[in-house]
Amino acid sequence: MKQAKWFIHPVFVFVLSTIALAISLFLYIYWYISVSENLNSVIRRYQLDANQFFEAQTWVVILILSILVGVILLGILIIFIYNLKTLQLYRLQHTFINNFTHELKTPVTSLKLYLETFTKHDLPREEQLKYIGFMLLDVERLSANINSILNLARIESRFQEGVPTSVDLPETIRQFIHDNRHIFHDCDIRVDPPPGGPLFYPVITSLFDMLLMNILTNALKYNTSGKPRIDITFENKEKSLMIHFRDNGIGIAPAERRQIFRKFYQARHDDRIPVGGSGIGLYLVQQIARLHHGKMVADSDGVGKGSVLTLILPVKLTERKRNEAD
Repeated sequence: MKQAKWFIHPVFVFVLSTIALAISLFLYIYWYISVSENLNSVIRRYQLDANQFFEAQTWVVILILSILVGVILLGILIIFIYNLKTLQLYRLQHTFINNFTHELKTPVTSLKLYLETFTKHDLPREEQLKYIGFMLLDVERLSANINSILNLARIESRFQEGVPTSVDLPETIRQFIHDNRHIFHDCDIRVDPPPGGPLFYPVITSLFDMLLMNILTNALKYNTSGKPRIDITFENKEKSLMIHFRDNGIGIAPAERRQIFRKFYQARHDDRIPVGGSGIGLYLVQQIARLHHGKMVADSDGVGKGSVLTLILPVKLTERKRNEAD
């Protein structure tokens, strides 16, 4: 049974269909030329009128037939590419389901173990508080995973909460870090002031916070340094505003710089980094950037040398507000 599978493989079917169509066109043209040569010899031999046998539109018909065959080949190619992408997406979804199931099962198992410990043993208050802390971390992990799925569905359906509001981006980022200092307390995050004073830009606040959370937690997760560090800088060019998030993490391989923003894609991890996550964090980041008419790009000097994620926004939407003294 396994040996017969290659007969229905998309690549084999596509190649076979293309060859069959090309051979059919070749045979038709070859047949027409052969018949034309035979008719020409008959016409010359019996001195007949060639217009009685050949029409000027014949080559036009052949040209149109060739164009139609080309269109058919193009259609077959498009269907072939679409099927390959569908198959690839199916494989990514299968990987995502396996990984996400593990992400859900692990904290649930941990919570069950702690609760069983509480029911079977009379623990001192200090031990209870320690286990409760562990349980709260597991609950936060579960909540984060569930929110990721809900956010994915909401963003892909283009359902937006709120409308863009002009905010001071550096101050907004600083406030976000302060409000979530319990998550980033072990990380050195620096927000450099933009050149030219306060920088205002219209964003959907809830989505922008989601973008920041995914970028910063991703930088923390894939970091083996003793002190994770993230430098956030601003660059205002003629046609675009760029926000750079530079970290000292494990870096990104050159072949993965574009792929990390694909849905369900998970980069190859360093052996010291446990495999985990849902593979939708940076995909959400890219979709949020597009909802703001921008895009995300990634860069890195190589594995182990940190990485830079850059949010590029169209400058025509920016507003600069300078001090009244200027």
